[in-house]
Amino acid sequence: MAEIIQRDGTWAFDGTSVRITPGLHRSVPLFRQTYGEITVPLEAVAGVVYEPDRKRGRLRMRLREGADPLLQATGGRLPDRADPYRLVVDADRSGVAEYLAEEVRHALLLDEIPGEPTEGYLLPGPPVPVSVRSSDGTVSFDGTQVRVDWADTSDRVKRATGPRVIDVGDVVRVEWLPNSGYEDGFLRFVTRETVSSELPPEKDPYALDLWGNVSRDLLTALVATAVTARLPHPTARAGAGRVSGQEHEDGGPARRRGLTATVPPPSDHHDVLLRRLRELGELHRDGVLTDEEFARTKAVVLRGF
Repeated sequence: MAEIIQRDGTWAFDGTSVRITPGLHRSVPLFRQTYGEITVPLEAVAGVVYEPDRKRGRLRMRLREGADPLLQATGGRLPDRADPYRLVVDADRSGVAEYLAEEVRHALLLDEIPGEPTEGYLLPGPPVPVSVRSSDGTVSFDGTQVRVDWADTSDRVKRATGPRVIDVGDVVRVEWLPNSGYEDGFLRFVTRETVSSELPPEKDPYALDLWGNVSRDLLTALVATAVTARLPHPTARAGAGRVSGQEHEDGGPARRRGLTATVPPPSDHHDVLLRRLRELGELHRDGVLTDEEFARTKAVVLRGF
């Protein structure tokens, strides 16, 4: 057993996995505290290195490409302080850090762990259900559906479309970019129907515009990761995309089985639909929405009903 305990957290290696536990100090970012403990199996590790410095060094772990849905969802965009695979090490504990890194490297050689990309996720991602309140609204995921409830400060276009509910089976990919405090970020759920949409995040009813508290909005990466973990692995998407495209062209398997008969909406749903269409019409007439934005948003509202 090799273990190092620091203010930022604890890394422990037992020969088969590295257990990463976030520290409890107030300096530990909210994202790390919320994401919680991560157990990284040895077969997911590509390498570990200790980078010494005069005051504090850094212990870094590199995972195999495609092994972790968190890295897949965030695309290397997590701030260093929020990165769970980075540990700040006090100078007087550098020897322990170097020992742990050497032990992991030695195990990788003994077990002949390959360095190429994995064919499936080796880490599970955050547990569900998971819900995060961001500057643009609250996004929740229960393992099968994503739900977005817009905030009072959300764009009128989004509020006019109402809460957004997306089946995970309809999601093609998740796009995530954190806000830096200087530039807005976003969390977007790209579906088969919106894959060619060019609406900006602030008007896209399938995206959350992240512009508020940086540490709070960073938590949307939890939802991005949980959804990504349940999507086809990147190595399978090329073939799956061809199949999905064929299904979309001819109406999909549900339509071929005769399961897409239209059910008339209840009267109250009908009233809500008319009200939202009127609101969109007013936004269009006032010049808030371009012709293209109006057409796309109207289509989204109609699909939702």
